[in-house]
Amino acid sequence: MKRTGIILLVEDNPYDVELTLRAFAQSKVMNEVVVVRDGTEALDYLFRTGTHAGREPGVEPEVVLLDLKLPKVDGLEVLRRLRADERTRRLPVVMLTSSDEEQDIVASYDLGANSYVRKPVDFARFLDAAGHLGLYWLVLNHAPPRR
Repeated sequence: MKRTGIILLVEDNPYDVELTLRAFAQSKVMNEVVVVRDGTEALDYLFRTGTHAGREPGVEPEVVLLDLKLPKVDGLEVLRRLRADERTRRLPVVMLTSSDEEQDIVASYDLGANSYVRKPVDFARFLDAAGHLGLYWLVLNHAPPRR
């Protein structure tokens, strides 16, 4: 299941990173997954600043999987900044988080999240969720043209 582009996984929990990578591999999601560990690094990657200032132009994420509870800059602030910038306004963002708090769900959609997925606790359910995420966002979804 591959289209050009990469998946940007914004996740600070090493266990969740490993679980996500294993789930994608087992679900045959073959796109490259770039992992960043906090909100500041996510913004640096997406806007080619800081440690990612030299990142190759034209190689953009197909989708961002964004955790809510992140060090430095939280997921909602990352989402706010993405939606405020013309270059990233239409980039698909899936909130992938353990929170099922109504306020987090509402805030995510109010700020322009494309989807909100609660991380299942057990691996079998997470594997299923990762397969569906990959199928939908990387194969079925038709993203708007890049600016």
